[in-house]
Amino acid sequence: MIVDFKQIPNDGKLWIFPSNRKFYPQEIAGLKEEIKAFLSEWDDGEFVIKSCYQLEYNRFIIITVDDSQHSLSIQAHDLLITFIQELENIYKIILLDKINVCYKQGEFVQYKDLKDFKKMMKAKGVSQKTVVFNNMITTKQELKHDWEINIMDSWLGRFLK
Repeated sequence: MIVDFKQIPNDGKLWIFPSNRKFYPQEIAGLKEEIKAFLSEWDDGEFVIKSCYQLEYNRFIIITVDDSQHSLSIQAHDLLITFIQELENIYKIILLDKINVCYKQGEFVQYKDLKDFKKMMKAKGVSQKTVVFNNMITTKQELKHDWEINIMDSWLGRFLK
């Protein structure tokens, strides 16, 4: 069941799926419909899953659930991952690779393979003021404060020292 983002508690479970490319304008409506259809039907056995989603920067799919009444089962998690894999196939994108780096370059969000990003850091193509996305956060509250962070506050900062 889809609910308003405000109805999800701050400690609600959250997943961020970064796309290896920006979604094309002509894909957005279809992508939203696919996500809405999945979330509307997503359940956990006898429990209805209260969930919502956001598309951020036309590159990140963020899904949040209210798991305050009960923890999601392995089966519910599997259904979500299977759905995300289906999106990968439909749109020819990568969404499940969380090791790669998403960062801001001016007003644009970039996506780099970790190896290439490390080369950029060595070549001074990244500064200590670069904003990176911490796609490993797991709660709604972290989205507000810990998702877009200074590179020096991330695990990548150690490579710039």
